[in-house]
Amino acid sequence: LQLVESGGALVQPGGSLRLSCVAAGVALDHTSFGWFRQAPGKEREGVAYISHHGNTNYADSVKGRFAITRDNAKNATYLQMNSLKPEDSAVYYCAARGIQAIYVPWRRIDSFRSWGQGTQVTVSS
Repeated sequence: LQLVESGGALVQPGGSLRLSCVAAGVALDHTSFGWFRQAPGKEREGVAYISHHGNTNYADSVKGRFAITRDNAKNATYLQMNSLKPEDSAVYYCAARGIQAIYVPWRRIDSFRSWGQGTQVTVSS
């Protein structure tokens, strides 16, 4: 499964961005997706997750501001980011895992088999 992210940019605090992740290589009906981010000098952390059923989870730091969605017809998942803060600046990665990992906590990075190359989000005035 290949994942390609896009949509990262420089944005002012309070602004919005929509990240996209397009998948190729396997049917997505049984695939769950996560968005992770990594800032310089920090560990990679989970931001949002959407299961193959469409159930969602979010990190506390982004609840109410970010929304993850999926469109199986387009083989894609999206991360809508609103009210962006400087601390949201990071490289954002899309990741995918199969149905066999459905009971593994979504923040477990090693439960995701496929990763995109990352897209840079910078929030600064």
